[in-house]
Amino acid sequence: MRLLKLKLYMVGTVAFLIALTTLFFAIILQLAGAPLLFVIPMVVTFNLIQWLIAPYLIEMIYGVHEAPPHRYPRLHRIVERLSLRSGIPKPKVMIAHIPIPNAFAYGSPISGSRVAVTEKLLDVLEEEEVEAVLGHELGHLKHRDVHIMMFASVLPAIFYYLAYSLMMSAYYGGYRDREGGNAGLALLIGMASLVLYYVVSLVVLYLSRLREYYADMHSVSVVDDGARKLSEALAKIVAYTGRYASRRRMDPGVGAFKALFIADPDTSRNDAVRLARYGMNKDMQLVMSIASRRLTWADRLLEIFSTHPNIVKRIRALLELQRLPTP
Repeated sequence: MRLLKLKLYMVGTVAFLIALTTLFFAIILQLAGAPLLFVIPMVVTFNLIQWLIAPYLIEMIYGVHEAPPHRYPRLHRIVERLSLRSGIPKPKVMIAHIPIPNAFAYGSPISGSRVAVTEKLLDVLEEEEVEAVLGHELGHLKHRDVHIMMFASVLPAIFYYLAYSLMMSAYYGGYRDREGGNAGLALLIGMASLVLYYVVSLVVLYLSRLREYYADMHSVSVVDDGARKLSEALAKIVAYTGRYASRRRMDPGVGAFKALFIADPDTSRNDAVRLARYGMNKDMQLVMSIASRRLTWADRLLEIFSTHPNIVKRIRALLELQRLPTP
């Protein structure tokens, strides 16, 4: 029932995105006229190129290299076993040089599918927890989340460039000179496009959070005792990342592709501060302590602008899947 409900939410969100953007594209293009038609293919082409070369940018930013099977035999065995259970070809296994524990799946038609873990993830987590994290990342590959989120991310980009081009055109007066165009109308359409950019961006973030829940459920389905293992892994990742960020300044480049990560490094510091009083003596004790924390209005507000679900809500969802009592 929970899986069906989540699928309906995702389908509904994508349908809402398509309907909303189609409606406003029709209105904007009707008001603005044909000359703006070039903006849409330009933005789509730009994002398509970005999608195709993104894996190489990710590997350059994060220092990712392929994990040799002779050096990481257990890691390869885990990925191979879980890929078989997931019904997908085994992706390339990569290692990322990031000083925090995390993992991500990525790829394109050019590079193929890849799953990466950081060296710190292998140091901080137990092997069974690494397995659960990889189950989550393989869920993203199975559900084609990279492709879906690429499509969804193009939509706000189109509105942003429409808003920018129209407002600049109105400001400099160029629109006024084209076939009886009106600068006031251009400015109005540009402002409406900017509002739509923010609205659609929030819907895309909501879709991203749903995909994270969906990948969590996939991990639970392919990893034995996956709910417990993944909840412990997430708790440790958040706690370690938060402590690291409090001691050192986080490299801005770490968050460049944070939507790919299993946990958002930008929110981990705040989460860890709130969880510091619980310590890390026992993994499940830490998990239950996180799940028992009261959600504030600030937590709910910050989640709206996040690519990942609130850690408390996420762990509570995993505990429900495990059928353990939640606070």
